[in-house]
This record gives sequence, structure tokens and C-alpha cells, in this order.
Amino acid sequence: MSSEPKAPSARSATAPQIGPFAQLIFGSRWLQVPLYVGLIVAQAVYVLLFLKELWHLVLHSFDASEQQIMLVVLGLIDVVMISNLLVMVIVGGYETFVSRLNLSGHPDEPEWLSHVNASVLKIKLAMAIIGISSISLLRTFIEAGNLGTTRSNFTESGVMWQVLIHLTFIISAVGIAWVDRLSESGHRKESRHA
Repeated sequence: MSSEPKAPSARSATAPQIGPFAQLIFGSRWLQVPLYVGLIVAQAVYVLLFLKELWHLVLHSFDASEQQIMLVVLGLIDVVMISNLLVMVIVGGYETFVSRLNLSGHPDEPEWLSHVNASVLKIKLAMAIIGISSISLLRTFIEAGNLGTTRSNFTESGVMWQVLIHLTFIISAVGIAWVDRLSESGHRKESRHA
């Protein structure tokens, strides 16, 4: 064991002293913790919903048609995708806006977490929302195909609005990615000139 004093880390040696008001502003980020805890509770609710729907599928699998089974499975996929979205918001949001999780080197560290920032998180969330919207739209198309044969909850205008909303999500995601790319290329040009 060495008795030499440890050199202070570069981070602690260069950490600036900030005033009390700045500390209050910076510390206010911890107010988001109850929001993330609330999302964890919502995640638990989705797990219960998934298990309930799965149990319902298993019990009624012999009585249901292939189309009904497909609709239930699409509902399960929808729940999983929403759950994935919650994980991205909880883990990525906490890491980006509250505090580091220090998971580097942990065997279960998500691959995407190592390079997450606000821009990456926005794009990932937009893509997840498009995926969820796609599953929902597919369910609508399958159910709307039964307009003449069974009782359906969908009207033509309702389906049209759902398609338009889905297209709006896609256009928004493309816009976010494009603005992010423009911003990133602008930062690269600035760093080359500096």
C-alpha cells in the first residue's frame, strides 16, 4: 500500500466555485426525480397490463380467430414499445438532465446510453413514437377491414385522421433529425475554425 497522497482528479481541481443562487438553479434539476419515479410506477402499470392481456390471450386462444389473436398480439407489442419508450425517457432523461448513472463498464449498460444527449434522446423518442403509432395504425387497418362484417369502432374519417397524425409524426421526426444534423455540421465547422 502506498502512503503517497492521491492527486486530485482533473474534474475536482478545475471545478469552479459557484454562488448560492447558481447552486439553487443547478440543484433544481433534482426536482425531476419524482417525475422519473412516477414514470417507473407507470412502467409497473404497463407490466400488469401486459400480463393481463397475455393471460387473456392464453385463456381464449382456442376460441378466438386468427385475426383476433393478431390484434391482441399487436396490442402486446404496443405495450412493449410504450414500455421501451418509458425506459428511454427514464434512463436517458435522468442521465441527461439530472445526474450521471455511472454505468460505464456495467454488463447491463444499454448500448445507446454511452452517447446519449438531448439531441440523441429527442431523435430516439421521435422514432419510438413513430413505431408506436405504426403499430396502432396497423391495428386500426385490421379492425377497419371488418367494417362490413363486424361491428367496428372506426369510421373512414377516423382512420384518415389517424393516418394524417402518423404522417405528422414522421415529418416531425425527419425535421428534428434534419435540424440536429444542421446543428452538428455547424458545430464541426466552428471547431475547425477555432
